[in-house]
Amino acid sequence: MKDKRDPSTTSFNESRFHDEGTTRSDDRSIREILHDIVNHIGDVIHSEVRLATTEVRQDLTHYAKTSAFIGVAGVLTLYAVGFVLLSAVYALQGVMPSWLAALLVGVAVGIVAAILYLTGRNKLAHASLRPDKTIQTLEDNVTWFKRQTK
Repeated sequence: MKDKRDPSTTSFNESRFHDEGTTRSDDRSIREILHDIVNHIGDVIHSEVRLATTEVRQDLTHYAKTSAFIGVAGVLTLYAVGFVLLSAVYALQGVMPSWLAALLVGVAVGIVAAILYLTGRNKLAHASLRPDKTIQTLEDNVTWFKRQTK
């Protein structure tokens, strides 16, 4: 039976608070504590890089899927618009020469296209691939680190 004063034995209460492979923080030297902090900072940086990569990858995947839908819709819309414009030219041929009907429809389509282009360009300028969650966690980590070092 071991002596209760033997340093290699631990009571039930002490074993609940730390694993066998670790020591209590008050038994460690400042050098060991600083070494642990430096090691953990590296882990945090690696975790933040992985988070940023995952976040950007998810955003790019979302944009790619959305772009595919928009691309297919655009092709089908071109066919539909072509047929509608062709019917408009045929309808106008009854009241004006064919060349003038085609010119009038072409100018109207050009004006609508310019308006849609400018609207799309403005909306695209507001899109962001910035990893907001990663930036927030980095700011939180810096704040936490500053509090710990005070």
